[in-house]
Amino acid sequence: MAVSKPKASKATPKAAKTSTRKAASAPAVAAVAEAVEAKPEVLPATEQAPVAPANTLPAVVKKSSKKSKAVVAEPAAPTPAVDAKLETNLAKQPPRALNSPIRIFQIYFEPWQRELLDPAFYPLDNSRGSSELMEFAVFEQLQKNAATQGAVLWGALSWRFGEKTGMLGADWVKQIVEHPGHDVYFCNPHVNNEAVFHNMWMQGEVSHPNFVQIVKAFFAAAGLDDKEINAIHPSNSFSAANYFVATPKFWERFIPFVRKTLVTADKNLNPQVRDLLHSKVADDKGLHAGATYVPFIVERLFAYFMRTEGKDLKAFKIALPERERELNVHLKLLREMKDVAHRTQSAWLAACWVNYRNLYLSQTNSKAWCEKYLRAITPTEVRFV
Repeated sequence: MAVSKPKASKATPKAAKTSTRKAASAPAVAAVAEAVEAKPEVLPATEQAPVAPANTLPAVVKKSSKKSKAVVAEPAAPTPAVDAKLETNLAKQPPRALNSPIRIFQIYFEPWQRELLDPAFYPLDNSRGSSELMEFAVFEQLQKNAATQGAVLWGALSWRFGEKTGMLGADWVKQIVEHPGHDVYFCNPHVNNEAVFHNMWMQGEVSHPNFVQIVKAFFAAAGLDDKEINAIHPSNSFSAANYFVATPKFWERFIPFVRKTLVTADKNLNPQVRDLLHSKVADDKGLHAGATYVPFIVERLFAYFMRTEGKDLKAFKIALPERERELNVHLKLLREMKDVAHRTQSAWLAACWVNYRNLYLSQTNSKAWCEKYLRAITPTEVRFV
């Protein structure tokens, strides 16, 4: 994926937090394990990346995580059809974006959220939206609607855009205008993930129960290359929250790619794994309105698409100065170390990064968190995408 990235501003330290939660039920996990063939690969002795002990990192404080109740898997329902109300409303009252070459919509669900919307974007009421696909369902509807016809670039962002990015809409648009000629503009509001995870698939393991196992089963069923799940990705490919604005050319290829992937996976998945995929176990922390695993997989497919079917498209990653300032010295060094390892294809440096990363995580998280996640997010081999 051809990506340009502007320089970020100087940062000041701030420690990262991660919570620990109970995983999905044993039967569900067993079903996933049966559906995915384990293929353990071990590094030569010089490339092993053992879990480092907690001991000597300076100026980093340990933080314990809180426990919460486990969430029981619910029977899966078929993926709901996209909500027709949104398209009808847009057709009757096209937003003022209709005559603009760059049309960025901001999705909201409650009346009070409208007051928090950015004036540079166009309010989009999705209070009646009920699709399991969440933002992706809005993308599908907007692509077919008159509101996006004739636009050079368009996209739909969350009502929490300002809170998550620390950026004004006008500054976002300015970045786009100042860097013309790209097919898609995106960002990653969670820059700390770029420093401590191999990729966004591994990051999902600490956010959603048994995420990696479910993703491996999903990839196998959808016919995708699962090698990237354990591979080291450069920081300029990290993306989260569906924060991207793109050309019609991008949308005409990305939307069918995601839809085909979902349909193929649903058709070929083991029934028990498919039920788990569409269950609310994915949102065991209750942070995403009871979302299933589907939207969390879909948002991570963006980077996969850009490395495969969309590899000829040009991407520009917008830097987020406020988020960059939150990185402490260790996170900045870890991110740079991983990027250099990726750029030079150095397995030795990648193994060094893993050891430093594990040492950092062991001092910024509880012992229970480390015992639960460190090995799960540490592949036994070094691989680069």
